[in-house]
Amino acid sequence: MAANRKIFVNLPVRDLKRSMAFFGKLGFEFNPQFTDETAACMIVSEEAFVMLLTEPRFKDFTKNELCNTRTHTEGLFALSCESRAEVDRMVSTAIEGGGKHAMPVMDMGFMYGWSFYDLDGHHWELVYMDTSAVPPQT
Repeated sequence: MAANRKIFVNLPVRDLKRSMAFFGKLGFEFNPQFTDETAACMIVSEEAFVMLLTEPRFKDFTKNELCNTRTHTEGLFALSCESRAEVDRMVSTAIEGGGKHAMPVMDMGFMYGWSFYDLDGHHWELVYMDTSAVPPQT
C-alpha cells in the first residue's frame, strides 16, 4: 500500500461561495490552483483534501442521483482535532455559521467527539483522542 497516498473527498454543494466562507470560518484554507467558480479544493492536511463541487459539476462525475442530505446521510466525515477545546470551538463556529447539530457530545474519557451538519447537510464528526489514556484491550 502506498504510504504517501492522498485522499480527495468530493462533496456536492448548493452555493460554493457560501460553503467556502463557512469552512473558512472553521479555519480551512483553499488551494487556488484547484479552485474556480464550480469547485474549491479545501485543504484538510498535506494528504487530505475535500473538493467542494457545485451540484452541476459534481453530476459530471457520477451517473447516480445526488443524495438528499436533508433526509438521508451519504457518509460521516470524521476529522481529528488536537484538543477537546478545538472540537468544541469548531462545532460552535459551525453552528454559529448556519450549520446544525448532528449528534450529542460523545465523551468516553480517552475519546471526545461532537458533530454537526454543514450548510448542505453533510455530517461532520470532530474527534479528539488521548491515545495515552486508551484502556487496554481485554
